[in-house]
Amino acid sequence: MPVARTHCVGLVGVTGRLVEVEADVGPGIAGTHFIGLLDTAISEARGRVRSALINSRFAWPDARVTVSLFPATLPKRGSIFDLAIAIAVLGAAGAVPAQRIAAPMFLGELGLDGRVRPIRGVLPAALAAAEAGVRTVVVPALNAAEAALVPDLTVVPVATLAELVGWLRSGDLHRLPVVADAASLSQDAEQAEQAEHAGRGGHGGHGGYAGRVEDASRAAGPHGGDRGAPGLDLCDVAGQPMGRKALEVCAAGGHNLWMLGPPGSGKTMLAERLPTLLPPLDQETALEVSAIHSVAGTLPPGRPLLTRPPFMAPHHSATMAAVVGGGSGGVVRPGAVSLAHRGVLFLDEAPEFATTVLDSLRQPLESGTVTIARAVGAVTFPARFMLVLAANPCPCGLQGSVGHPCKCTPAGRRRYLDRLSGPLLDRVDVKVKIGRATRAELLADRHFVETSATVAERVRLARERAARRLAGTPWRTNAEVSPSALHRDFRLPDAAMAPLHRGLDVGTLSARGLDRVLRISWTIADLTCKDRPGQAETSAALALWLGVD
Repeated sequence: MPVARTHCVGLVGVTGRLVEVEADVGPGIAGTHFIGLLDTAISEARGRVRSALINSRFAWPDARVTVSLFPATLPKRGSIFDLAIAIAVLGAAGAVPAQRIAAPMFLGELGLDGRVRPIRGVLPAALAAAEAGVRTVVVPALNAAEAALVPDLTVVPVATLAELVGWLRSGDLHRLPVVADAASLSQDAEQAEQAEHAGRGGHGGHGGYAGRVEDASRAAGPHGGDRGAPGLDLCDVAGQPMGRKALEVCAAGGHNLWMLGPPGSGKTMLAERLPTLLPPLDQETALEVSAIHSVAGTLPPGRPLLTRPPFMAPHHSATMAAVVGGGSGGVVRPGAVSLAHRGVLFLDEAPEFATTVLDSLRQPLESGTVTIARAVGAVTFPARFMLVLAANPCPCGLQGSVGHPCKCTPAGRRRYLDRLSGPLLDRVDVKVKIGRATRAELLADRHFVETSATVAERVRLARERAARRLAGTPWRTNAEVSPSALHRDFRLPDAAMAPLHRGLDVGTLSARGLDRVLRISWTIADLTCKDRPGQAETSAALALWLGVD
């Protein structure tokens, strides 16, 4: 019998690689042989595929069955290849026309009873299929909405192997529900988000596969969890005008933030409301963020597209693999830094994290990516996030509190804050002290608090000004501008640079700190609708970087 060929996708990080699946049924001692640098899950596929075919009323070839996954040098992991292997074997055995399985791509895990089970990573796999020129992709029914987000791709959802074989034999696409209009699905998701924010539900529909959109304040993850219910608003935080202003600056420019203050002063409340100030993700970024969560398996059911910036808040006991990424058995999963891509990574009680975990954030903060090296190769995940650190002034948290003397020794306080290394804090743009507000301050500040919608509008306008200035460059926010561009294309006059020059002369400002202060000054200028920063903006930016009240 001729060799039957079909296609699947192997995932390396969040990047899909096209894999050609070949099956040959020929003479020899009956048995099934897999070749192509496979892991245990794929080696076990021979049992799953054989049982799925037999229980779906298809005969397993009583001959030598050889299945090859090309390229052989690409490591292949997971059960995503099950459906493609089964279809290739059926094609080689003549159970389905070989010419009809050559063009589509097949993704899915098979159950022993022939059901097609959902898998992780369908979105990046579908993106890879579209880039390779594939026009039809067969996916598990529960993953159909996720795959349909990719434009110009016909998505065929299947629930069972028998259902798929029936379609392949007839060639009639109308035998199956087809989700082909990704644009309509995305539009339904946006309408669902608006309805949810308006308090009218949030369910959209397209062929039964569309669902609600992920809200930033509810971005759940394996380490962050569900961060609060809908309705978080910046006006809830009274008595902290400096904290709210720092939050606005960070949201407008994409800057990192460190808050230092006693327990109960409002640090966590401020951090949780930062996503409410950020603009929605554009279509390209939403697909990128959703692909990462698809690989990690953290996409909420019925919500395939994340249109709001994610919010991750790992517990301080999280390991380096949980925060940065990693795994065992050759399977590398994205960590919290990648799940917070284009969103917020909040480390509450930051000094309680392991020092190695904190210092591992330094490289992704600079490059916007994280590379995890293993013996079989290296995997790179996107990690362009806003870092928010919150810390108490000492282990007991009472230093500086009126009427509650601190019981920590000076050496204990120093060791506690020294867990946040100088190189890490040097990469934090904005530092602010959050004190406990008195009753009078709380009552007075109630007249000046603004809603998240009001502040988010200023943030949107500031980001639009920055986008017009950065048009034609690879940067989206002021925090991403390279040092060379800051000192060449966006060079400030000497009068505006005077406060920064004094800081360099006296040693309070490092070369990296200078670049970060310049980025903050551009953000402050964008918020105040100025064409370029002056001395007032650079002085304010320097105070924010130094943490001066």
